[in-house]
Amino acid sequence: QVQLVESGGGLVQAGGSLRLSCAASGRTFSSYAMGWFRQAPGKEREFVAAISRSGGYTVYANSVKGRFTISRDNAKSTVSLQMNSLKPEDTAVYYCTADSVHSFGSRAPTAYDYWGQGTQVTVSS
Repeated sequence: QVQLVESGGGLVQAGGSLRLSCAASGRTFSSYAMGWFRQAPGKEREFVAAISRSGGYTVYANSVKGRFTISRDNAKSTVSLQMNSLKPEDTAVYYCTADSVHSFGSRAPTAYDYWGQGTQVTVSS
């Protein structure tokens, strides 16, 4: 069992940056591959980025590749999402997720056992 709490969301102008953080508590953090998903109003939840248990492997959605960076600190039980060059279409609730089964991060939301409560990111044009 792991609990996930996101922080760092907010309002930013297009072209700006935000850094989301997710603090995990409970079972050993390095046992989980981690991911970020997002959901905009009226749209399905979509994959953003994922990172392997060790942090050595990352994968991104095409829409954020080159702009977003996922990272983790297993000693601090945190995973972060650095978001640069933000666009209005990045506006969504962002969720931190944990996968206890797979070593590498997955694009599929069904692979993840645990979800945070979400943090709102709003990008104004």
